[in-house]
This record gives sequence, structure tokens and C-alpha cells, in this order.
Amino acid sequence: MQRCRAAASLTASLAAILLHALALSPADAWGARDTIAAIRASGELRWGGDLQGGAPYVFESATRPGEHEGFEVEIAALLARQLGVRPVFVQTDWSTLVPALERGSIDIVLNGLEVIPSRRHRVRFSRPYFVFAERLSMRADDARVARILSGNLSGVSGLRVGTLASSWAWELLGQVGADRIPYEGQDEPYRDLASGRLDAVLMDDIIADRYGQRPGLRVVGDFGEGHYAVGLRPAATDLAVAVDAALASAIDSGELRSVFRRHGIDGPRQERLTEPSPLIPATLGGQPRRGLDAEQVRLFLQGAVVTLLVSVGAMGIAMILGMALALARLPSPRPGRRGLAVAATIYIELFRGTPVLLQLYVLYYGLAPVYPLSPLVAAVLGLGLNYAAYEAEIYRAGLQAVPRGQIEAAEALGMSSLMVLRRVLLPQAVRVSLPGVANDFIALLKDSSLVSVITVVELTKRMTIAAVDGGGWLLPGLLCAAFYLAMSLPLSQLLRRLERRLGPRP
Repeated sequence: MQRCRAAASLTASLAAILLHALALSPADAWGARDTIAAIRASGELRWGGDLQGGAPYVFESATRPGEHEGFEVEIAALLARQLGVRPVFVQTDWSTLVPALERGSIDIVLNGLEVIPSRRHRVRFSRPYFVFAERLSMRADDARVARILSGNLSGVSGLRVGTLASSWAWELLGQVGADRIPYEGQDEPYRDLASGRLDAVLMDDIIADRYGQRPGLRVVGDFGEGHYAVGLRPAATDLAVAVDAALASAIDSGELRSVFRRHGIDGPRQERLTEPSPLIPATLGGQPRRGLDAEQVRLFLQGAVVTLLVSVGAMGIAMILGMALALARLPSPRPGRRGLAVAATIYIELFRGTPVLLQLYVLYYGLAPVYPLSPLVAAVLGLGLNYAAYEAEIYRAGLQAVPRGQIEAAEALGMSSLMVLRRVLLPQAVRVSLPGVANDFIALLKDSSLVSVITVVELTKRMTIAAVDGGGWLLPGLLCAAFYLAMSLPLSQLLRRLERRLGPRP
């Protein structure tokens, strides 16, 4: 009875906490700080940025390990000084900066946040602190450059153009019908352009100046201007006033332009910083998309098909190569087999002992100068080579589970080694290994989300793009989960049937 009362009391307490959390605004529920008083009480101004963006925004110092440099690092220090606190950098992926701001993980966003309509309903923008242009780069020997030199971006319609997902460039390319290839970093698109895996790259001019200066590439032109601004929560009124005052003071005194000159990004465009408020680019209009429409569902379905193709292709490689590795590691009296077993062991330990993400990077970017693989081929091959190491151990356990007496009996009947393998070892080993292989296939289906780092837009990447563009993560997340379940549950049922069919009969 006492246990029941204790459980009931605990349940009631948890329910009360949950109801209280639901009654709060999202920012309050996560401990967001919207007032200067709260920030000063903590003594910290937490600003979000992504180190993967690199120079000149924010990057790790080459001379002072553990410290950060960049023009936005200096702007953060300027703002913190105005508030009388110290700046604290919070590493946040660029695509999740706004959600991190909304949930209260950071106080401001300061990482090349562009003033575009799709963010106006979620973010309160400060006055702009930098003016940029979208710069298009292509290969110098590309004959299609001539049709774009007129200054009309519509010339890239149908071309594979790389840029940062959910950026102003991403929206511009969508309007002109380009085949948009999303990237998370700034150097990778120019590498792919130089190797021929892209037709063009559209990035902010300070990114193009820093990373696009490569042999064989040329600047086609600039297409429109935009603004970077500090992102704040809509309720942070007093903080917004203080940030605007600090930026205005830095602009009027010339301190901000001095920061730009130190980082080599100053120019005539920065004279427009005297404008009192950020302006939405004239080329963009309309309202931000909310919810999920039929077109988004179609794109999710397309992402699910890519996920399934990558998973099935990679698992096919893993099963075939895994069985070959397992057979190579079987004990044998033949002297030549010793070296084969050592090579197989090295392969297995290498691929099991290093992250699959690292292997994808090496395969896609590391081999690009020698042999540039397409993103889809690199994704299938990378996951297949990695999972082959795990399949090899599952198959080896299945092969060793076959009683030695059966092998000796088969040899006594005059069967060759190949016949013993085909008629005795493999049928039983496959049956024993089937549950492990099935689990790995389902795990591979979910691990396929990692291939988005090499520009493959699979299901999870499609969900991320839809969530950032639409301003919400719940519905895209639920739809993404539904697609994964729709793929994995039938697979689980099929594998259970195979286990029953191949299992021992009563």
C-alpha cells in the first residue's frame, strides 16, 4: 500500500511539473534570459556560432590553442563590454542556431545570420553590422559562364549549385530553379567545384574571397546585397536596445570598420551600415512557410527513397565483403592463408576502430584529387566498407558455431573444401548469423543519415531543411520518424519470417 501511495505521489509530482512546463513559453521553459538584468547577474553573454564556418567569422587560434579569433569574436567582445559582462562562445551547428536561441541555450546569435523573411517571425534582428553580396563562382573553362555574365542569376537554372542550406543564397537558388546542393562547411563546396562535382557555388562574398581562390575557378559576378545582424529572441526588448546602441556606437566611432580592416573584409559596401535598421532583400518576398504541405511530403518521400537506396546498396557490399573477410580469418593449415588472415584482421580493426564519419570524409574529400567519387557512390561505398567489418565478425561467429564433427564427416564422404563450405558451413552459418545481420541492417538504415555530410540529401537532412525553413521541428521530426518506421518495421517482419523459415524445425 505504501509503495502504491509513493508511486501515486511521484506520478502527481511529475504531472504537476509537466503542466507547469507546458504553461510556460518555450523560452521560459528552457531558462532563456531575455533581460539585461539576468545576463548581468550571470556575468556572461552567451553567443552562438559555428567553428566549422571558419575564418573570418570565428575560428580557433593557430597561435593560442583553445582561444578563438575572427571578426565576430571581436564584435561579441564589444557587445559584452557594453553590457559589463564577459563574452562566452557556445559552439552550435549553423543550421540549429535559431532553435538554440529559442530554447535558451544562447542569448544571441552572432554568426553571419542573414536578415531574410523566413527568419523574421522567429528572430528579432539588431541593426546590421555587415553588408555582403552573394558571389557566384564557376570553373573558368565552363562555356556556360557566358550566359550568366549578364548579371541574371536565372542562368544557373538546372545546374548543380552548392551553398549553405537555409541561407539567403539557398532561397535565391530555389527561386531560379537551380539544383541546390546543401553544405555544412564553406571550403567543401569549392573543393567539389574544382573537382567537377558541382557546376557552380553561390556564397557570401567574404566566403568566396577566402575559400574560392583556387586554380581553375573564376568569379562570375555578385547578385544582390544582404545584411548580417545579431539575432535575439522576440521578447528580448531591453537587450535588443542595448545591442543596437553598442553597434551604433561602434559604427559612429569607426571601431567596427577597424575590426573589418584587421580581418581584411572592409570595403565600400560597409558605408551602408549607417542605415538605422536591417532591410529585407528586395529579391525575396512572401511569408515564411509554416507546417507541411504536399510538396514537402513529396520531398520527404524522395529523401526516404535515397535513404533506402543507400542502405540497401551499402548492406549488399557489407554482406559480400563481410563474408569474404570472415572466410579469410578461418583457421587453415595452408601457409598462404596466414597473410590473408592478417590482412583481414587489419581491415576489420581499422574500420571498426575509426568513426564512420571520418571514413566518409576521407573517401569523398580525401580521394577527390585522385578519383572524385559522386556523393551517392561515396555514401554507398563508405557505409558498405564500414559495415563489412561488423558483418565479418557476425559471419565468423556463425561459421565457428558449426560443429567440427559435421565438417569431418563431410570430408570423410569425399567432399572437397569448396563443397564443404557450400553445403555444410554456409547454410548453417547464415541461419545462425541472420538475427545479427538483421539488426545491423536496421542500424544501417538509421546510420545512413550521416551521409548528409557529403551532400547526399537523405531523409534526416530533408527533415533538417524543412524544419529550418518552416520554423518548427516537431511536425518535420514526426514525419521523418514515420518514414523511418515505415521502412524498418516491414523489414523487421520480413527478417522474422526468414528466421522462422530457416530455423530448426520441431
